[in-house]
Amino acid sequence: MNLKDYKNVWIFAQVQRGKLSLTAYELLTAGRKLADELGEKLCAVLLGSQVKNHAQDLIEHGADIVYVCEDPALENYMDDTYARVLADLVAQYKPNKFLIPATNMGRSLSAKTAVLVGTGLTADATDVTINPADGQLHATRPTFGGNLMATITCAKTRPEMCSLRPMAYEKAAANPGRKGEIIITKVDVKKYVSPLAQFVEFIQSKEGGIDLSEAEVIVAGGRGVGKKEGFKLLEKLAARLGGAVAASRGPVDSGWIDYRYQVGLTGRTVKPKLYIACGISGQIQHMAGMSGANVIVAINKDPDAPMMKAAHFAVEGDLYDVIPAMLDALH
Repeated sequence: MNLKDYKNVWIFAQVQRGKLSLTAYELLTAGRKLADELGEKLCAVLLGSQVKNHAQDLIEHGADIVYVCEDPALENYMDDTYARVLADLVAQYKPNKFLIPATNMGRSLSAKTAVLVGTGLTADATDVTINPADGQLHATRPTFGGNLMATITCAKTRPEMCSLRPMAYEKAAANPGRKGEIIITKVDVKKYVSPLAQFVEFIQSKEGGIDLSEAEVIVAGGRGVGKKEGFKLLEKLAARLGGAVAASRGPVDSGWIDYRYQVGLTGRTVKPKLYIACGISGQIQHMAGMSGANVIVAINKDPDAPMMKAAHFAVEGDLYDVIPAMLDALH
C-alpha cells in the first residue's frame, strides 16, 4: 500500500428512511478541520435510494465533493451490502481519512468496511486531530470503562478510519449557495448483495418519544432514584417539559432503565438546552457526556455532590418531593 496515493477526508452521511442524520453535519465539522490542516478536500458519501437530494445540503454545510451512490436495492440498510459498496468506493477513490458516525448503523458499517478494506478502525471516538509531524490521524476514545482516554493511530494502512460519537462535535453551519462537486457513482448493487441475509421489514420502535441526540430538554436519573419505578416520575417531568428521559450508568447497571438511555463516556453524549440531573452524584464519566448542556439543574440530597457544584442551579432535597412540586408549578 502506497500511503501517498491516498488523499482527502471522507465522511459517511447516514440516511435512514429518507432522512439525513444530524450526525452528518457533526462529521462535516470534524472533517473540515482535518481537511484544512492537511490541505485536502472534504468529501461526503451518500448511499441509498433517492439520496441525491441531500447532496447540495452537504455542500452548503462544508463538503467539497459529494459521492452519490443510488440504487433501489440500497433503500433499506443491510450492513454487508453497504460495506461492500463502501469498500469498492474506497478502492476506487483512495481517501486518506474516513469518518463514520458511531450510531447503531455506523458502528456495524465501519467495522465491516474496515475489514474489507484491510485497514484499522478506532471505534466510538470522542475527538480527532491531525499530528502535524506526520499527518497521521489521532483518534481519542474512552477506555477501561471510561476511566482513561486512549489516543489511537493507524500508521501503516489507509484510509485511517474512525467512528465518531454523535454529539462530540457541533453541527456545521450552513453557507447557502456554496458550490461543490457532485459525483454520481455507478455500481452494480446486485453483486454486493449477500446471500446470507435479506431485508424483511422495518419495525418502528413502539416506545417512540424524542431521541436523546435531538432532545432540547433531558431529565436524567441516577442511583438516587432508588428504584425502577422512580423513572416513571422522571418521565412525567420530561413529558411536561417536552423532553426525554436519560440515566447515569448506575440505574442501567441495576436494570432500572435500558442502556440506550445512558449518558456518559460509556453511553451517549448529549447537548440539550436544559439538563435536569435527579439523584446523580456527578462522576467524571457521566459529566463528560452531558457537560455541553446550556443549563444544568441538579436535584440531590447531598449538597457536596460533584453534580451540585457543577450545576447552574442546585436544589438540595429529595427528588420525590422536588419533582412533584415542579409538576404542580408547571401544571
